[in-house]
Parts: sequence; structure tokens; C-alpha cells
Amino acid sequence: MDKLRAIKGILLIGISVSFSLSVSAEEEEFIVINGCELKPYTSCPGADLRNTNLANMDLTGSDFNGADFSGSDLRHIVLKNANLRKAKFTGANLARADLRHANARVANFDNANLQAVRGWAMFAQVASFKHANLQGANLEFGRIAKAKFHDANLQAANLEMVWAPKTDFLRAQMQDINLQETKLYDANLQEANISGARTYFTIFEGANLEGCIGCPENW
Repeated sequence: MDKLRAIKGILLIGISVSFSLSVSAEEEEFIVINGCELKPYTSCPGADLRNTNLANMDLTGSDFNGADFSGSDLRHIVLKNANLRKAKFTGANLARADLRHANARVANFDNANLQAVRGWAMFAQVASFKHANLQGANLEFGRIAKAKFHDANLQAANLEMVWAPKTDFLRAQMQDINLQETKLYDANLQEANISGARTYFTIFEGANLEGCIGCPENW
């Protein structure tokens, strides 16, 4: 009988602990800014998140279509698989942010810090990166057709296998960049600097190479 009571007691304790843990998980609180609950897979289209500290947050798979992150601290943020279409990141700090598979079409990253971002296979067609810092950024397999990188810093960035037709790299600093198998059909590299770049199987067909340092001659 004593053993039976002991077993029942252990089972009751286990059930109580399990219930307590499930309640705690259900009651987990997330930060809310201007009506946007900041958690993975949240839906906050058009949210005003300017000048906020969102560093290290996990916002995987979230919908921030048209949201404004201008001037915000987004270092180490996880925006993997997020919808960032037409979002604004002007002047934001996204150092080492995770943007893998993110949809950043027509987004604005002007003057943003994107050092060492993980942007593997991200979609950034027609996005703007004017004066942005993308040193060491990994955009491998990304799609950046018609994006603008005027005066951007892409030194030592990885653009291997990137699809970049009609992309504008006017005056961009691209020293030591990896352009292996990058598709630069009709791209603009006028006055860009790609000295030291890896250009195995890079396609420059139709590209404007006027004044480009390190670009191939007679392509």
C-alpha cells in the first residue's frame, strides 16, 4: 500500500509540473510596440517600428509588408523567411542579421548597416541599398535584379550565383567580392571597384563597365 501511495504521489506531482509548464508556455509574454506583437510568425503589415531596439529578436516568418524599421537597432535579428516587401530600413543597423529566404522586394535599405548579414537566397528585386554598408554580407543565390547599390560598400561580400540583371552598382566599392557565376546581364558597374574580385564564370553580358576598376576588358 505504501508503495502504491508513493507511485500515485509521484504521478500527481508529474501531472502538476506538466500542467504548470503548459500554462507558463501559453502565458508567455511578448513585447508589443505600436500594436505589433513581436514574436515569430507575427503579422504586422505597415507597422511603425522606427528607432526601436529589436536586437537579437527572433521574428522568423513574420509579415512586415510595408513596415518601417528606419533608424532601428536590428543587430543579430532573425528575419528568416519574413515578408519585408516594401519595408523601410533606412539608417537601420542590421549587422549580422539573418535574412535567409526573406522577401525584401522593393524594400529600402539606404544608409543601412548590413555588415555580415546572412542573406542566402533572399529576394531583393528592385530594392534600394544606396550608401549601405554590406561588407562581408552573404547574398549567395539571392535575387537582386534591378536593385540599386549606388555608392554602397560591398567589400568581401559573397554574391556567388546571384541573379543580378539590370542591377545598378554605380560607384560601389566591391573589392575582394565573390562574383563567381553571378549573372550581371545589362548591369551597371560604372565607376565601381571590383579589384581582387573572384569572377570565375561571371556573366557581364551587356553590362556598363565604363570606368570600372578591375572589370574585364572587351567583354
